[in-house]
Amino acid sequence: MNPTNYHTYNEIRSQTEAWKEALNVVSGMSLPKTADYSQVIFTGCGSTHYLSFAGSALYQELTGRAARAVPGGELLLNSQNTLTDQKTLLVAVSRSGTTTETIKAVEKFEAEKRGDVVVISNYDEVLSRLADFNIVIDKGQEESVAQTRSFASMYVAATAMCAKMAGRTDLVEAMGKLPEIGNWLIGNYESHAKGIGENLNFDRFYFLGSGIRYGLACEANLKMKEMTLTHSEPFHTLEFRHGPMSMVNEKAVVVGLLSDTNRVHEAKVLSEMKMLGGTVSALGEAEADVAFGSGVPECVRGVLYLPVLQLMAFYRSLAKGLNPDRPENLTAVVKLDF
Repeated sequence: MNPTNYHTYNEIRSQTEAWKEALNVVSGMSLPKTADYSQVIFTGCGSTHYLSFAGSALYQELTGRAARAVPGGELLLNSQNTLTDQKTLLVAVSRSGTTTETIKAVEKFEAEKRGDVVVISNYDEVLSRLADFNIVIDKGQEESVAQTRSFASMYVAATAMCAKMAGRTDLVEAMGKLPEIGNWLIGNYESHAKGIGENLNFDRFYFLGSGIRYGLACEANLKMKEMTLTHSEPFHTLEFRHGPMSMVNEKAVVVGLLSDTNRVHEAKVLSEMKMLGGTVSALGEAEADVAFGSGVPECVRGVLYLPVLQLMAFYRSLAKGLNPDRPENLTAVVKLDF
């Protein structure tokens, strides 16, 4: 099977062009002032909910102001658990810009005059027209159902937005190196992804990431579920010891998204899982199975974890005789009758 026959493969391979566009769009626009809001809520559904985990954690890390992630459906149905009387900035993320829960949540937020709205999307659609600040990355658009290029492009946009709102233009400038590094990673580590993905002796995958990497671990887990119909779960790295490690054996793959700051503690978890018989794949800046060697500050290089893990799911899908472009039971957009 020729991988280039699949949209998913071509979208993964070409995603760095969308990263560039995301950086250009955010760099050239005016953004809300951090001091104007008491809290920030990131919202989305599916992949973009996981992007919200990563984005909210980064926003709080860089600005020192409270931020959290809430699924679009929860923000719509249970806003009393999320919103207060304080002025709020809502960051709504949607690949299509037409996801029902997210649109309805934003409409309710605006009707109640809770604050302002930033929309991050790949299509200038209904959601974008509700925005006070609109970020559209056209080159992230996809034919595939499972998000790869789109997710990465919107995550780069969210990362640059957080850095810029924190007044860290130096970080936005440093991100300019990411597309070239991303191309290098894909070229050098595709075989690593293929080797693990194609091995059908494995029947379970665990993705471990902490801090700003937890949302990315969730998204990698979702790609494995969607494209390959394989048992897959994400965990905060140290939390994996507290019960889930009982599932580790020679059929398990444990993927670690290593940080610089907490590397010693995270690498110890991976070492313990290897001793239990699991196959370990570590991704990080240096001394890892997938080593970035980027020189980009840790807080803004998170997108580098994605391409190799996306390729791992892609090759597993092919090995299982599935169509990665059209996962079972899924559609590209969830539209509901509210």
